[in-house]
Amino acid sequence: MKNIIKHKAIYILGVVLVLTGCTNDLNVEVNDPNVLLVDDFYSTPESYKQGLAGVYGNLSITGAGGPATSNITGLDPGTSQYGRGLWNMQELTTDEYKWSWENDPGLKGLNNDTWTSDNVILRGFFGRCMTQIAFVNEYLRQTSDATLDGRGVSGELRNEIKTYRAEVRFLRALAYYHLMDLFGKAGYVTENDPVGAYQSPQYDRKQLFSFIESEINAILPELKDARQNEYARADKGAAWMLLAKIYLNAEVFIGEKKYDQCLENCKNIIAAGYILSPVYANNFNADNHSNSAKNEIIFPIVSDGVVTQNYGPTTVLVNAQVGSLEQNAADFGVVGWAGGLRVTKQFSETMLNGDYDNDDRNTIISKDRTIEMTNMSNYGTGYITAKWSNKTSTGVNGSATEMVDTDFPMFRLADVYLMYAEAVLRGGTGGSMATARDYVNQLRGRANNTKTILTADLTLDLLLKERMVELYGEAHRRQDLIRFGRFTGGSYNWSWKGNVVSGIGIDDKYKLFPIPKASIAANPNLVQNTGY
Repeated sequence: MKNIIKHKAIYILGVVLVLTGCTNDLNVEVNDPNVLLVDDFYSTPESYKQGLAGVYGNLSITGAGGPATSNITGLDPGTSQYGRGLWNMQELTTDEYKWSWENDPGLKGLNNDTWTSDNVILRGFFGRCMTQIAFVNEYLRQTSDATLDGRGVSGELRNEIKTYRAEVRFLRALAYYHLMDLFGKAGYVTENDPVGAYQSPQYDRKQLFSFIESEINAILPELKDARQNEYARADKGAAWMLLAKIYLNAEVFIGEKKYDQCLENCKNIIAAGYILSPVYANNFNADNHSNSAKNEIIFPIVSDGVVTQNYGPTTVLVNAQVGSLEQNAADFGVVGWAGGLRVTKQFSETMLNGDYDNDDRNTIISKDRTIEMTNMSNYGTGYITAKWSNKTSTGVNGSATEMVDTDFPMFRLADVYLMYAEAVLRGGTGGSMATARDYVNQLRGRANNTKTILTADLTLDLLLKERMVELYGEAHRRQDLIRFGRFTGGSYNWSWKGNVVSGIGIDDKYKLFPIPKASIAANPNLVQNTGY
């Protein structure tokens, strides 16, 4: 996928899909010389793979004109990038990262857990997910049996298209998964609905859960075997991962325990031949698509400093983690944004409590800094981290100095090990405590942490810490805190939770984000979440 996503047709397809599937007020004359008609686009066998690249491209790029453009009207490109929106909502709202520049629209509300339905970040991500769904639906319309018959498509190409269709259906299920997790509901629309059907019926969490589960199970036979597809394209491993995620969180999503099913899918992934990178840092370097991390990463959002330029999560993470005083941006292969990201006191204390002080995953830099961010505008307060890099595993700079080559590992094997352990602890059958313990110790051993644990040490509290240490900055933390009962209320507070330096309890309504006002205006069938 790192290859096909670079194809210029990704931008052409963006135009095609916007014209055919994503606007409700755009009237185009058929004889307009600037319009590329759909049948013209799909006039060659290669176009179907180019179209596939366009759908994948919505995870990375924001508009046809490069990183400074967005195909979602009225939104800043960075605000509407898929991975960055996901990252902002899953990370800045928690005890991991905080964003220094609170004048940036929407970010103060996420930093302080005081967001409203006017928040532009929420609007951007909701809109990007629905755009992804529209792109998938249009691709499925253009590759239906009837449409392919009309174009005379047959034979080997048709078999390839069958796999392409399964992949885009995975991407649609992924978008609905993120909407289910973050907002608890969404407008439900498929390829069988008319183009431009914006006032679609609302699906709640139970309905979305059922759709995702049935959709993934339906496409599994059509997907390539795990690790047999091109890098960054969906395969059975990615599908099992999505199932494992919904089952791990099923108590939150639908009030049912499905830890047995979570374990089953974790074991499928583990048996498929994924391997931990021997070097933890390789997962977060500029060549993580080709170094040893390629055997660990199950599904990434790709980034390229020249071709697939975007203000996505890794561009932000590499540039903004660079402290204003302590780090040389050139050491990370970027120009640097001088202290945009810092970590909370609670995060730092977890890393420095003695269990992880000699651990490759602990990249905290504390020199000449205070552990608490007493003033968000003072970039010298709060510790910083050095997890992400735009240098390769051999120390070579990425292809550009601001936009990075580092792919964002949405799903990777280390998370599977920790999900396995958690599902066992929560009562799932089909696994063992001894194996769960061994998986945690493998992660510690990979990080050169010599403090191995015994089976008796394996508790949910320990696993929540292990998930933070292993996965920080990878857009899992909000979901984890909710699943462990630590996000709302006051049983666990962190810096700036509830807009107080030391942190205070917040209302249970914050377990879900509000449906953006603009989204309700576009689809009145959506009902606002309670409390907003």
